[in-house]
Amino acid sequence: MESAMPGTETAYQPTDRTVPTRSRDRAAYDRDLVHAILDEAYVCHLGFLRDGAPVVLPTLFGRVGERLYVHGSTGSRPLRMAGQADPGLPVCLTVTHVDGLVLARSAFHHSINYRSVVVHGIAHQVTDPEEKRTALDALVDHVVPGRSADSRPADAKELAATAVLRLDLDEVSAKLRAGGPHDEPEDLGLPHWAGVVPVRTAYGTPVPASDLGPSTPVPGYVTAL
Repeated sequence: MESAMPGTETAYQPTDRTVPTRSRDRAAYDRDLVHAILDEAYVCHLGFLRDGAPVVLPTLFGRVGERLYVHGSTGSRPLRMAGQADPGLPVCLTVTHVDGLVLARSAFHHSINYRSVVVHGIAHQVTDPEEKRTALDALVDHVVPGRSADSRPADAKELAATAVLRLDLDEVSAKLRAGGPHDEPEDLGLPHWAGVVPVRTAYGTPVPASDLGPSTPVPGYVTAL
């Protein structure tokens, strides 16, 4: 029997690196869930080794199907490392959402409610011009959907100064916590408040640039955030 094409399965296959050693019941591999967690995040953290020491950089990213893209200056160390000969740059990319502060009666059982994704893989520098433009559009639209079509695209000079990394979603896992505190039975009678403080992202009123013409309206995709 032929195996399914990459990206058609409903779940990612667990590996030694994507199965947690603790709280395995919180791990998830559902493809749609992973995509949703990634698409809701603005910033990822990209980890790699530089001169034998670990480095983790916060950066913007975008997703196109089963690929993630991150960008930076052509002089950036990880981007230059990924542009070297195969096998590319081994990386670990993560995103995390904090959904609530979990306050228990005991200090030991305090926690947070969260959704996170960890991606392991080999990052490669994008050299194809069309893929590079697609990736840069995805980076812009990841922050504000619809914005890439409503802004000037990068010109040749800007494209030459920008490097893009591609990371395929092959070795992936999500991890989540939800619900209230898990206090010990003997602590339930203690006179301390326990519960969850929800954490939400809120958008403020758009502030126009100081040099924006007064007749330029706020785009609908901005007011819809």
